[in-house]
Amino acid sequence: MDNEQDNRRNDGNGAGSENSGAGRALVVHPQLKTPIEGTARLPQAQLDEAEGLADAIGLDVILAAMVTVNRPRPATLFGTGKVEELAALIAAENIEVAVMDTALSPIQQRNLERAWHCKVIDRTGLILEIFAERAHTKEGRLQVELARLTYQRSRLVRSWTHLERQRGGTGTVGGPGETQIEADRRMIDDRVLRLRRELEAVVRTRELHRKNRRDVSYPVVALVGYTNAGKSTLFNRLTGAAVIAEDQLFATLDPTMRAVEIPGRGGRIILSDTVGFVSALPTQLVAAFRATLEEVLGADVIIHVRDIVHPDSEAQKADVLAVLSDLGVDAPRRDGMIEVFNKIDRASDDDRRRIANLVERSPLAVAVSAFSGEGCEQLLALIGRQVGLDERLVRLALPHQDGATLAWLYQIGEIVERRDDEQTVWLVVKLNAANAGRLEKRLGSALDWVDDLVKIAG
Repeated sequence: MDNEQDNRRNDGNGAGSENSGAGRALVVHPQLKTPIEGTARLPQAQLDEAEGLADAIGLDVILAAMVTVNRPRPATLFGTGKVEELAALIAAENIEVAVMDTALSPIQQRNLERAWHCKVIDRTGLILEIFAERAHTKEGRLQVELARLTYQRSRLVRSWTHLERQRGGTGTVGGPGETQIEADRRMIDDRVLRLRRELEAVVRTRELHRKNRRDVSYPVVALVGYTNAGKSTLFNRLTGAAVIAEDQLFATLDPTMRAVEIPGRGGRIILSDTVGFVSALPTQLVAAFRATLEEVLGADVIIHVRDIVHPDSEAQKADVLAVLSDLGVDAPRRDGMIEVFNKIDRASDDDRRRIANLVERSPLAVAVSAFSGEGCEQLLALIGRQVGLDERLVRLALPHQDGATLAWLYQIGEIVERRDDEQTVWLVVKLNAANAGRLEKRLGSALDWVDDLVKIAG
């Protein structure tokens, strides 16, 4: 094809692979001739990712093509000639599903299905399908269904055009198709309201669990990163858990939390594995999974896991930072993240030298192989330093009756000084910023900070 890269995934005789029962698929990445300003992703990496997304729901990718788009057409995205050329290819290869690695309007999707005589799914729909298949917790399933209904609502017109031949209409009522569409939209709207109420209840439960973790005082460390960067493998390595960790996009959707001991510090953290990010994440899913990703907002330390040998690693980093910014993670916290350069077991000698230089230039970076365990001890040590990096001294007085707060302070901090009289316990306690904030909430008042130990001795 002109201006098109055509990768064939079978033997050339139309025979599919072992997944042929899942649906023969064509994956198309529309490459704008004039890229959108600010996008720096490699076209081949984008095509590979789209293939990975299709594979994640079991599609049998027969062909993968990169098609140049000079000027996007409102009706079909591509020009007439390209639509016809792809139609011939789809017919020749018996393609059942055409995956478009971009967001399509309902009209574009409908017109391409008519022209190609096969199912057409865009990037948003594809990711929604993956999420629907992978979500296992109640919260995850509710969030996915909410996102899917929001997406489907605008596409109802594609399902009801046949009704115009089945029922008559009157002059005062819209066409029969319109009546059915409106009825379905009302059903969807009602279901959306019910889902939101259920989701609010689940979120309240999650907030109670989050509060209980704050009361226990263990710092929360959240793993974030691009999908398939190796977060779940690293999570399993550090915690000894058995979270699904496959070489597949979106292998993990539901958040998982485990306690981890920090060697040499006698301390414990709660490590959280979160859903992977992806470029052009559908807005429906950003909103739907905000509750899940609130684990990141409440974390004391954020760890950004990167596939450092991926050709698009820098662009993936930019995508992750953009999503974190959308979620409300401010610039200082993004700048203060621990950066984990993962998959060094796959790195060449030249790559290892490059990675070593990156680590040397950043005090918050560490190179690891979650697969082999290389570098994980250094990562745990770095986490320990970050958890205690913001420790400060606070002076406070507690009534003897408040034994619960006193016991809690002994658990979460270091008691530097204690003096008791008949009614009051006078304390100087070393706390990190996260626990100091929890203490302020517990006491309902601002804390009296101590600049150094000399003041205490005086």
